Amino acid sequence: MTQLTREEAQALIQEVLEVYPEKAKKDRAKHLMVNDKTLESSKKCITSNRKSLPGVMTMRGCAYAGSKGVVWGPIKDMISISHGPIGCGQYSRAGRRAYYVGTTGVDTFGDMCFTSDFQEKDIVFGGDKKLAKLIEEIEMLFPLNKGISVQSECPIGLIGDDIEAVSKKMAAQIDKPVVPVRCEGFRGVSQSLGHHIANDSVRDWILPRYDSKKLESTPYDVAILGDYNIGGDAWASRILLEEMGLRVVAQWSGDGTLAEMENTPSVKINLLHCYRSMNYIARHMEEKFGIPWLEYNFFGPTKIAESLRAIAAHFDDRIKEGAERVIEKYTPMMNAVIAKYKPRLQGKKVLLYVGGLRPRHVVGAYEDLGMEVVGTGYEFAHNDDYDRTIKEMKDATLIYDDATGYELEKFVEATKPDLIGSGIKEKYVFHKMGVPFRQMHSWDYSGPYHGYDGFAIFARDMDMTVNNPCWKMLVPPWRKQAAEELKKAA
Repeated sequence: MTQLTREEAQALIQEVLEVYPEKAKKDRAKHLMVNDKTLESSKKCITSNRKSLPGVMTMRGCAYAGSKGVVWGPIKDMISISHGPIGCGQYSRAGRRAYYVGTTGVDTFGDMCFTSDFQEKDIVFGGDKKLAKLIEEIEMLFPLNKGISVQSECPIGLIGDDIEAVSKKMAAQIDKPVVPVRCEGFRGVSQSLGHHIANDSVRDWILPRYDSKKLESTPYDVAILGDYNIGGDAWASRILLEEMGLRVVAQWSGDGTLAEMENTPSVKINLLHCYRSMNYIARHMEEKFGIPWLEYNFFGPTKIAESLRAIAAHFDDRIKEGAERVIEKYTPMMNAVIAKYKPRLQGKKVLLYVGGLRPRHVVGAYEDLGMEVVGTGYEFAHNDDYDRTIKEMKDATLIYDDATGYELEKFVEATKPDLIGSGIKEKYVFHKMGVPFRQMHSWDYSGPYHGYDGFAIFARDMDMTVNNPCWKMLVPPWRKQAAEELKKAA
């Protein structure tokens, strides 16, 4: 079965909606669409960044997850305190595989869990004194840290702790930045607001520390924003930028440092990988410092070449020639990867449901391998994400926002994809259904997937998953039903 026609896709959406009560049905209808590439804006056909329906199993995270888990947590030489009960801090540590160079516990702290471990008495009497004491202890035990961020959990906002006052007092005491981040989990509708809050805290507490005399700049200085170095992604991307002649002076958050964040206003362009999580700070630097920004895509050779040329267009002929030299250098390697894996993956169907940028950015990499994306959607997108997605997808592709577990299962049953790319919450459901699955938030313990080096690993992983013989031992529910009906008919 090939991709659904527009009529079939629309009928599938209507069929899925029928299970809901009238009010829920009316709401969910706004979040499901059939792609139309002629549209300039998605606002008339899909709604996003709204509260999830009570009672459905959403795959979203919270504002704390967006701030601590995504933006602040990977800054390797700063310590992020999870201010509140132990659960959030423990759950959010070391989960994203944001690689970094350094000695953990000495000069880097990304995989460690620092928490104020709220108890009942802290809820009653407040945690300001406890927070101050914790910062003192951190400074004594880990003196090589370059600064501290205070990531507030839900109880902090509910009881009204003044983390800003404590942070100002302790910053003066330890002579290092202490950044209060009001990212209580109940704020907003998803982790997306946490990204925004974290960006604003960088704007208010870190960028004002910029000193133009601190770094000797060159005409080729760039910053990588919104790459969290999952499995080494940012390193694979950085190789290409430096090979074409650019100087990467800042890379955050993955393998990033406080000094790099402070130096970012000196760059000539901000290169934005994850638009959703970092466009706020990129826009701020454009307004305040006059730094342009560019969203790029380093998934798959086609998009890498497009992005390298788009980046080079902002510089002189030296960099433009460098971009062509890099593309030419890696083309034979990419041709060999495609020649090896495309015959094994040609025509295979993929259904995606991820967060951030992946539902649209990885499409080109799948297409380079001859695969077809039949459905895609985001957990926490805004409409500007869907504006970009419309242009990347084929006509009549299923697009879904904040999809429920029921919707995903029905879409999989109808489209019968050969591969699903989604998150850890969905992984084992589809494993039990016998459908090949890749965890596309953190690359299923593999990676990198960015850059030319990453594409070779990406192709291998997709082949290893789709063509693994183990799937023949698992029978999806709809096939069991069809087999039973055949047996009865016989």
